[in-house]
Amino acid sequence: MNIQHSESSVTEKPPSVTQVETHGVERIPDADRTARPFDLFRLAFGGANTFSTCVLGAFPILFGLSFLQGLAAMLLGLVVGALLLAPMAVFGPRNGTNNAVSSSAHLGVHGRVVGSFLSLLTAVAFFSLSVWSSGDALIGGAHRMFGLPESDAAYAVAYAVFAVLVLAVCVYGFRFMLLVNKIAVVAATLLFVLGLFAFAGDFDASYAGIFTAGADAATQELFWPSFIGAALIVLSNPVSFGAFLGDWARYIPASTPHRKVMGAAFLSQIATVLPFGFGLTTAAIIAERAPEYLDPAAPNFVGGLLAVSPSWYFLPVCLIALIGGMSTGTTALYGTGLDFSSVFPRLSRVRATVLVGVLSIVFIFVGRFGFNLVQAISTFATMIITCTVPWMIVMMLGWVTRRGWYDPDALQVFTRRQRGGRYWFAHGWNWRGMAAWWTGAVTGVLFTNIPGQFVGPLGDLAGGADISLPLGAAVAGVLHLVLLRVFPEPREVFGPAGPRWVGAADTPVAPITEADGTPALVPAG
Repeated sequence: MNIQHSESSVTEKPPSVTQVETHGVERIPDADRTARPFDLFRLAFGGANTFSTCVLGAFPILFGLSFLQGLAAMLLGLVVGALLLAPMAVFGPRNGTNNAVSSSAHLGVHGRVVGSFLSLLTAVAFFSLSVWSSGDALIGGAHRMFGLPESDAAYAVAYAVFAVLVLAVCVYGFRFMLLVNKIAVVAATLLFVLGLFAFAGDFDASYAGIFTAGADAATQELFWPSFIGAALIVLSNPVSFGAFLGDWARYIPASTPHRKVMGAAFLSQIATVLPFGFGLTTAAIIAERAPEYLDPAAPNFVGGLLAVSPSWYFLPVCLIALIGGMSTGTTALYGTGLDFSSVFPRLSRVRATVLVGVLSIVFIFVGRFGFNLVQAISTFATMIITCTVPWMIVMMLGWVTRRGWYDPDALQVFTRRQRGGRYWFAHGWNWRGMAAWWTGAVTGVLFTNIPGQFVGPLGDLAGGADISLPLGAAVAGVLHLVLLRVFPEPREVFGPAGPRWVGAADTPVAPITEADGTPALVPAG
């Protein structure tokens, strides 16, 4: 097995996809940064152009909206989510590392573990949801086509195959994952387009939902909470990539214009109108032809899809499940293994990836067959997003106030187990960013309102509407700017042009040293 060495200074051509990537979260050498914004587009779109995204697209219909109302909610959530996500793409090319490490500049070199654990929880949750939904679709389709029994053993085999394949791709690393997603993007897109022909004869855009002119007053009062809730569920999908964009964008050269990198991230999510639209359209058909599958108490979108699909489309459904499981799983699991290798330095990227993958697989099986935690994990994933958005806001405002200037060497202090540097702040913690993130996250959790699953202590104050994400983001943003103005950061964390919107304090910055206090072996800069 070939090994790609991280110390190489000259690269004649991109490494082979069969070489195991050994780069951790250290800054990627310029010679190895050969990816393009289009590669970022393919990875981010491939990770979302999946069956689990179709399931999210069905939620507007599950909430009782008409097709046109659901379409409006879907487009609103998708555009706002893509706009929130796009700025998170610029940190990777600028710093050559992932977003958790980049967050050291705003949360402190120890505070960066917030991003690490948010990405870990997000990866486990969305990896599990992807494997469960894809495995269910695969077994359901095989049952319809070949009479395969829908037994626990069959589901276990499907989950195991998905999980092991995903883990193998993640172990090989970035370039092999990029190859898989190149194939997945094209294949899944063609299969979704084929679905247009499969359901064209059954689709009716006039599906009315429950909020009709003749609905009673109590039902009508639920319209806006349902509309906002559906939009937020769609929005959560692009936002879930916020912690991971740097994992892939770090291979893009630093000289790449920001507008191209942000544009790739934005368009990758706008393109998911395809799987979202597939889910919305088929859910409307299911609601008319097989409404028992959309019972709010126990919805079964996969079963309903198979019930209304023509028999010739069963195989494409299985292929979408297989391809989608690979795409979502690799994009979620790869970054977490990468980042955990820096949190626990004794673990290489490969070992950390295997460890996180094995734990995720155990979690999948225990949750699915031991405790039936699928619905609970859906709630868990939503709560993670509620906590991730304030973290993203702190990062974005930090970029603006710093004018996009960073010290890549000082960002790596935690990874090298050193002390000091521009981002040491108070013993490795920047309490300004931490306080803004924590307050925004707690506010979001308090105002969360997921009907039938979780309602926070203040979740009913907005008439039943879930305002957790916008409120948490607003609180984090306003508080962060206030704290930066009232308690300015050291002047040395800003570039030659100085701060924007906020002041700077003439606070001395400790030099980078080893853990025992001796001068750093790696020179600054």
